[in-house]
Amino acid sequence: MSESTLRLLTLALEDLGVACAILDPALAIVAATPTADALTEGALVRGVSIVKAMCGDSLERPIAEALAAGRPASGTIVRPGADGVVRALEVRATPIIRDEERAGWLVTFARSSDRGTDIDAPIRFHGMWTRDPGMRRVFDIVERAARREVSVLVRGPTGSGKELIARAIHDLSPRHAGPFRAINCAALPPTLLESELFGHVRGAFTGALRDSPGIFRAAHHGTLFLDEVAEMPLDLQAKLLRVLETRTVIPIGSTDSVEVDVRIVAATHQSLRKAVEEKRFRADLMYRLRVVPIFLPPLAARRGDLELLTDKLVEQLNTEGARQVRQVSRGARDAIGAYAWPGNVRELHNALQYAYVVGDGPVLLDVELPPEVSGVAFDPDTPALNMRRPEPDREDESDDARRIRLALEHAGGNRERAAQILGMSRVTLWRRIKALGLDDSAGGEP
Repeated sequence: MSESTLRLLTLALEDLGVACAILDPALAIVAATPTADALTEGALVRGVSIVKAMCGDSLERPIAEALAAGRPASGTIVRPGADGVVRALEVRATPIIRDEERAGWLVTFARSSDRGTDIDAPIRFHGMWTRDPGMRRVFDIVERAARREVSVLVRGPTGSGKELIARAIHDLSPRHAGPFRAINCAALPPTLLESELFGHVRGAFTGALRDSPGIFRAAHHGTLFLDEVAEMPLDLQAKLLRVLETRTVIPIGSTDSVEVDVRIVAATHQSLRKAVEEKRFRADLMYRLRVVPIFLPPLAARRGDLELLTDKLVEQLNTEGARQVRQVSRGARDAIGAYAWPGNVRELHNALQYAYVVGDGPVLLDVELPPEVSGVAFDPDTPALNMRRPEPDREDESDDARRIRLALEHAGGNRERAAQILGMSRVTLWRRIKALGLDDSAGGEP
């Protein structure tokens, strides 16, 4: 069987939703679908024996023994992942018989559904950790959508992991061997965004000193992630729609169209339907992009994941610097659990990075977290262990007022110094003091 025929066969099996590997009569791996590769974390190396790939040096390998004896087999294989998490895979091996002889094997893989009491066990999915049922459902949709050549729209708040979802779709798709490219449509002015998307020829505009292919051509045979697509200007939306309809791009300054083979995964933090109603987004483009919508919940809706994510991020940060945190204090966990996390997982990561910078020692304390999380104003001249929380005798006082009072206390009444501690300008601090009615008691000059 030729390489092209074999690839076509595995793609067909992938489209049918089958995670499988094809073996030769000697049990060597000939081919595998992208989903099977993902489920086994890359263990299905072509040319390697399935026994070595799936069982390693394990003494207990009944499935491998059945295969070696030429018998069909099914059962569960428990394998430790690269992240250290042990996962169970349901494996079924069926011989391929031609002319009454065994021509090879078809081996299918699926995650074990028999979780028993481990239904809340944490899972890792392409760099994302969760034990939340809603996120598990998202991961399931991602796996299913990845197999089909359809456009996906990921909607979720800032910092919730939209690009990670896009990368997972690419890695699980038949295009996984091709390039993955990403662009933030809100980060560039319209003229530069058009050039970045579609490319330009030399001399097309001032500063165009050489040809540029653009990100569509850079993603040829792969996946293009369009982040914050709702921020794209209307005139560029029309040009994007044309590219999706014709599968060609015309670089700025050129009249020649260039064929592109790209799968689109778009993302936005807002409703595209509302943007269409407000005439900020084209309805025809929305229907092109929103074939499979995927909704990412905010971290505030995944409170059960906070402790898990904290621990996993601490493990990651321990590998990146000199400080080694062995324990997150109860006070820090309480502060993390009480905060709303408007910036989602990205903000949690940043908050822990902040704690690593300002603190020392093996225990991460609540006073080392950012002021908005801990409720403690940070004074650069005050050791972390000596920083104090606001006095608890003013229960009717807002968190903002307490932070301002504590900052002024640390600054000895100096409002310019207090503004530096709070990370705001002196004028902004003065306005907040006036708005909160603290003018008579806050001390210092306006």
